[in-house]
Amino acid sequence: MRQRVHIEGRQLEVSNLDKVLFPEVSFTKAQVIDYYVRIAPVLLPHVAHRPVTFTRWPNGVDGQAFFEKNNARHAPEWVRTVTVPSPGSSRGRETLDMVLLSAVPDLVWSANLAALEVHVPQWQVDDDGAARLPDLLVLDLDPGPGTGVVECAAVAHRLRERLVADGLDPVVKTSGSKGLQVYAPISCADRDHPSRYAKALAQALTGETPDDVVWRMEKALRPGKVLVDWSQNNTAKTTVAPYSLRARPLATVSTPLRWAEVDELRAGGDPESVRFRTDDVLARVEEHGDLFDVDARPRAALPD
Repeated sequence: MRQRVHIEGRQLEVSNLDKVLFPEVSFTKAQVIDYYVRIAPVLLPHVAHRPVTFTRWPNGVDGQAFFEKNNARHAPEWVRTVTVPSPGSSRGRETLDMVLLSAVPDLVWSANLAALEVHVPQWQVDDDGAARLPDLLVLDLDPGPGTGVVECAAVAHRLRERLVADGLDPVVKTSGSKGLQVYAPISCADRDHPSRYAKALAQALTGETPDDVVWRMEKALRPGKVLVDWSQNNTAKTTVAPYSLRARPLATVSTPLRWAEVDELRAGGDPESVRFRTDDVLARVEEHGDLFDVDARPRAALPD
């Protein structure tokens, strides 16, 4: 069943609102849309100028999913789009026409497509749609078999110390899945600078504690260790946006944390204490505001 809705001066059509997209917790498309509307004030600043890659789950998280980058062709005329280069495209495209989610109606439109997850790069586009140099550094902490978010918290603490020593002001969030992600606002000399710096950092931590940390991606190296994934700084890659839903059975959210929460976790805290669902996240924003407000933090020059 389809119905028309009016939001912030835009008219759009939504459908199948009672469709259950997260069967384990009976979370419907209507609830997905409602969450994205309510979280918009803190989500939109983090994605508004970053081309979006969607992961769409039209039949829910138990069904088939697909990534969609070249998604502007689906968009209403009022959704801002941008054409970006696509070097090395697996489909031979030289450019991609991508969406910028800039307003609440844009989020409703994408949520209605069952675009449960929102992924963005570490760079923005300017007013003319041209790609700027990266403005964020990211280190994705992914626990291997036999480890979990507690071990990730220990590594996140070490990364924070290194980043602060280099003049950066890091923030941290859950991935919404198994691990943590440490970010820092930066300025840099060239588009590959963040990858070089992040790789060297991951290698340094691995060298100090090779039994606990790994910087290489091979799965055979990962049991009992936390992968410090530095590769997400490649300008062709994306990471899940803060406050995005994750397509996991419990409808969890990639949630900004306070560093005190990371410290409590690494001291033996309960891993469930950092598994957040939509109501939890909305309550946290009401209490703490945006814990991931990178624009309020100094954008320090990235060391060589």
